[in-house]
Amino acid sequence: MGMTMTQKILAAHCGKQSVKAGEIIMADVDLALGNDITAPVAINEFNKTDCKKVFDKNKITFVLDHFTPNKDIKSAEQCKQTRDFAQQMGIVNFFDVGEMGIEHALLPEKGLVVAGDLVIGADSHTCTYGALGAFSSGVGSTDLAAAMATGKIWLKVPPAIRFNLTGQLPSHVYGKDLILQIIGMIGVDGALYKSMEFTGEGVKTISISDRLCIANMAIETGAKNGIFPVDQKTLDFIKEHSSRQPVVYQADDDAEYEQVIDIDLSQVKQTVAFPHLQENTRTFDDMPEIRIDQVVIGSCTNGRLEDLQVAAEIMHGKKVAKGIRVIIIPATQKIYLEAIELGLIRTFIEAGCVVSTPTCGPCLGGHMGILAKGERCIATTNRNFVGRMGHTESEVYLASPAVAAASALAGKIVPAV
Repeated sequence: MGMTMTQKILAAHCGKQSVKAGEIIMADVDLALGNDITAPVAINEFNKTDCKKVFDKNKITFVLDHFTPNKDIKSAEQCKQTRDFAQQMGIVNFFDVGEMGIEHALLPEKGLVVAGDLVIGADSHTCTYGALGAFSSGVGSTDLAAAMATGKIWLKVPPAIRFNLTGQLPSHVYGKDLILQIIGMIGVDGALYKSMEFTGEGVKTISISDRLCIANMAIETGAKNGIFPVDQKTLDFIKEHSSRQPVVYQADDDAEYEQVIDIDLSQVKQTVAFPHLQENTRTFDDMPEIRIDQVVIGSCTNGRLEDLQVAAEIMHGKKVAKGIRVIIIPATQKIYLEAIELGLIRTFIEAGCVVSTPTCGPCLGGHMGILAKGERCIATTNRNFVGRMGHTESEVYLASPAVAAASALAGKIVPAV
């Protein structure tokens, strides 16, 4: 029996000719990632070992993005601990305020991940890099500490679900709509510890930005990772951003999948996930009137330039509804600068939005947009759990940048037209 794309990458990184689902392996790590919340825990564990240095100062990266610029004394102390450790160990890829970005947008932009890599990160949305043909997955801070010390990680080889994509997404329908539809279809545990492998002719019609969004939210089905095949779009993106040579793996024709799900992209509709789970999805065929108080456009899921362009096109020359707070968060400094140069920031400000420095901020209820009791927010973020963005009696609705922008103008959840 052949191997899936994920299984081939794992086999290559543990020195085996082949691996099979359920097998426990010890694999070499190409990149280990921590942020200002998870890195301090990993550093504390690392310091309990006899290691005097990390396994490779070029293969560890820390990004201070969750509570930065620091919102309080505790977050400042966490960042200082990470900053001091990075300096002590000579960590090359350390990104602080002013040069950082939201980690899962920043690493592809910096060319730190290429096809064929094995990436682990102490953040669940590390699965984002599967969009570039890498195996990437979130781990705990203790696993990150071990990887920092040894350059290795133990993994159980996941079985796979194949999503066969055909056709092309309609106008004003995006990758966010597709992944929300999939989550609604299979549920938040529908791919538990499995690899979500996206294949088919429809893949070539999906932008890299949308692929990053889709892979980012693979974890919202419980998946170990999400992964896309490497095509010319992937290779062009990698060439533009990295000097490293990608390694391309393809699934075998006789690879074994637990399930094959066929999706005609032309049938995907604008989709919104209602509180308090991402599987509670509805299209505008079945949408009650939902008044909102706040809109957030950003995050590691949908804060890329393409996302901002979509939102700005809808908002251009218009004003957000009276009383609606709209927060725009470019995912990296580079994206922020490009948005300024393209006039997108002027569009947002003239429409009545506030524009933030890159930060995870409101996505995890950190800062820059906390909700009060009874308030509702439509956001391009990836989670809408109880209390995710503030008060436990607030509500978060997940949608694409297009739907979020249109809703900002209407003051209620509406489709983008």
